[in-house]
Amino acid sequence: MLHQLNHVIDYIEEHLTEDLSLETISEYAGVSEYHFRKIFFYLSGLTLSEYIKNRKLSEASMDLLHGKKVTDVALKYGYQSMDGFTRAFKKWSGFLPSDVIKKGISKSFPKLSFVITVKGGSSMEFRIEDKPAFNLVGVSKRVPMQFEGVNNEIVKLAESITDEQKEEMHSLQNIEPYEIVNASYEADANFLKEEGDLTHLIGILTTENQVSDLLEKVPVEAYTWAIFPNEGPFPSALQKTMATVYSEWLPSSNYEVINAPAFSFTKMDKDKKEYAYSEVWIPVRKKCSIKG
Repeated sequence: MLHQLNHVIDYIEEHLTEDLSLETISEYAGVSEYHFRKIFFYLSGLTLSEYIKNRKLSEASMDLLHGKKVTDVALKYGYQSMDGFTRAFKKWSGFLPSDVIKKGISKSFPKLSFVITVKGGSSMEFRIEDKPAFNLVGVSKRVPMQFEGVNNEIVKLAESITDEQKEEMHSLQNIEPYEIVNASYEADANFLKEEGDLTHLIGILTTENQVSDLLEKVPVEAYTWAIFPNEGPFPSALQKTMATVYSEWLPSSNYEVINAPAFSFTKMDKDKKEYAYSEVWIPVRKKCSIKG
């Protein structure tokens, strides 16, 4: 997968002066937009749009350094106005495009290259299961993005669950895992940068369709699931597992993630403080071969 991603980076370089979209790039890569967006961010630390913008402005800076006119450079890299280019360039570099020409100062952002890093020879436990369609049933709310630490809004949501809601969830629960799960979906566009909100649901899995107005029902189609057990300090061990799935396991696997609710459950250890066993369930499918 990393070799294939480098082909995509080369493709971006060859088309930097064009209007590059996530749809076009993921189509070239032969994977879904959702999968490519997640993998790219977890490997690079940047969203795809950020990377393309940085590369365009870096090349624009080099063109200016070589004496090209600001107007020509702005148009070359897709800016419709001088003001728009100047604002973007100053925000990125800290100085004006004209300063590059007058003072000979510049800033660069090199082309990415993905490489494999071996870290301690540790392996990651996982299993693959096919699961029939089911419903996620529980209570939900929009909560802010947060990849590390305890999300206080999720804590408040858990504390808001009434005895009546708990009883109904318990009566509906009829499919594995027989645990209270946390599911996230409907993330805002900038969720990978921890900007905006997503919908978080606390509830159970069921094949029942009759649900009262006290609870929300979210249908989930029949999928293949990649399941990652983990054990350790909570919530850091769970969050580390999530990050490793996207940054290491998915790029080296034959699967791509599907745009559907992922979920996890956690069983706190009674004898160890803030220590837990958790499982992360991610909907996946076998991916097609990348072009090139």
